Order: sequence, then structure tokens, then C-alpha cells
Amino acid sequence: MTLKKARDRHHEARELVADGIDPGEHKKLLQSSQIAESENSFSAVAMEWFIKHKPSWTAGHARTITSRLERDVFPIIGQRSVAKIGAPEILDVIRRVEDRGAIESAHRILGLCGQIMRYAVATTRADRNPCADLRGALAPVKTKHFTAITDPIEVAKLLRALDGFEGTAVVKAALRLAPLLFVRPGELRHAQWEEVDLDQCEWSFTVSKTNTQHIVPLSTQSVEILRKVHPLTCRGPFVFPSARSPRGKRPMSENAVLAALRSMGFPKNKMTGHGFRAMARTLLDEELGFPPHLIEHQLAHAVRDPLGRAYNRTAHLGERRKMMQAWADYLDQLKHA
Repeated sequence: MTLKKARDRHHEARELVADGIDPGEHKKLLQSSQIAESENSFSAVAMEWFIKHKPSWTAGHARTITSRLERDVFPIIGQRSVAKIGAPEILDVIRRVEDRGAIESAHRILGLCGQIMRYAVATTRADRNPCADLRGALAPVKTKHFTAITDPIEVAKLLRALDGFEGTAVVKAALRLAPLLFVRPGELRHAQWEEVDLDQCEWSFTVSKTNTQHIVPLSTQSVEILRKVHPLTCRGPFVFPSARSPRGKRPMSENAVLAALRSMGFPKNKMTGHGFRAMARTLLDEELGFPPHLIEHQLAHAVRDPLGRAYNRTAHLGERRKMMQAWADYLDQLKHA
């Protein structure tokens, strides 16, 4: 310590004594305050919130949350006490994201900060959530819909093209099952034989987006396709393994179905792997007249009953079996018309 600094410290101590304050106790209080502020920093509260909620998330969602916090939030307000963070500081965070053109990410980060600040309020580390003051501060997100074929005549052409696909048997099976099952593309690619019961005509798996269990009733047409592909891929865990994985330990590439669609003359502005879901949602409602709640449940969306409770994975299973078989029969009729 320099002589000047020592003199300054001595002068400060004398002033504290003159005011009736013990310099030693004052130092302890100051250190305690600094420790408390560090423990109540936004980053500390955020990680506490993260650890509390992580068990209910998928691994992918947890990685996304961590990435957003570490890249866009912590560098700006991570060391700030949650009790002192106001709307202008949160606005600074989301404006930086918005300015680089990531409008949707900015909205998601605002929502993320809001959840963390609500947790801070609930755990008495903050008096209020400043994110609530920022409604309307961001430009609205322009909704992007996956392109899909929903006209019955065009659907028939697509189905006939899928049947005539000249690629590998595994990719062809995936292509033919995509419209029948209309699950998310990633869920189809990651389907495992241990999840499929061909005798019970069911496929049970964990929904990637919500980390909840889901049952897909299998039509007779779906079971027939799966029985044909079973001898080809049953040595590994995946129903549709990667062609580059000799023992079938890796699932099919996410580009396999897309590349097959392109090779058959269906560009990305006309049909995507995700488009089979929109196709089913539209035609099951408009052409076959099935109740929307059954369709939404089969799409593994968060459908709730009149009392606000989420349906469990077996809800309306009998009705959904009938719907999935009717859907498969309808597709056959279109294809052979």
C-alpha cells in the first residue's frame, strides 16, 4: 500500500470514528453487502432458476437457454443485482439482439429474462419484474409457415411420387410413413424399434418439443411398411438408420427426406418434411371432418380439456385409432383415384 493510500484510509477511519462508527464493523458490513450483491446478481439468480427447471426440459432446450444467457444476457447485466435492474437495462439487452436482425430471438430473450425476474421476485431478491413494462417495445415477429401441399389433387401426385421413389429402401419407407404418421421430422428420424409395438399397432415415444410421452396409433398401412423395413434395420436401435452408420447406431440424416423430395421435383417452396403435418391438419379437418382437438392431440400439441388440464398420452386413444386408419384409407383413395 502506498503512503498516500494509507493516509487516505487513516483519514476515512478517523471520519467514521468521529461519526460514532467502528471502522472494523463498517468494513465487515461493506464486505457482507458485496457478497450479498454477488449472490443476488442476475447471473447467480438465473443459474439457480436454470438448475431448478432443467430436469423438466429436453437436453436441446437446456443448451439453447444456456447459449442465450451466456451470449446475449450475462455480458450486459449478468453482474448487476436483480434488485437494481430496471426496464431500460433489459431493453438494452434485447435491442442489441434486435439490431442484428434476430427479432424472434429478441422476443424469446425478453421472455427468458421475464421468467428469471419473476423467480427473483418469488424468492424475495427483487421487488418487481421490469420486463412487464416492455410489452410492445419490440417489433412483432413475422410468422413463417412451413410450405405444404394441401390440395387433394396435388396430394395424390405427391403420394404417387413417394411410392415411385427409386432411392434406398430405408429412405423410401420413411417417405411413405411421413404422410401417414405426420410426426415432426426429427421424431420420425429418431424412431427406435424398442418404441414400436407392431402387434399392438402403436408407436410410443417422448415428444422432442415438450419432453412428454406420446402414442401414435399405427394404421394397417403403416404396420405393413414397418414390417417390410424391419429385417433391414432391426440389428440397430433406429428404424431409419444413417446409411453411413454400418451398425445402425446413428439415425438418418435430417437432409435425407428433404433431398429425396427435391430429387422428385418438390422444391422447398412447395413441400418440406414438416409440411406433412400441415397437410394432415388441413385435410383431416376440411375433408374428413374430424374434431380439431383430436387432430391437435395427434399432432402432439398442448391440447387441454375444459378445466384447463393437459390431456395425457392415452387420451381419446380409441378415437385417434379410428382417425389414423381413416386417414390412411383416405390417402390410399387419393393415390389410386
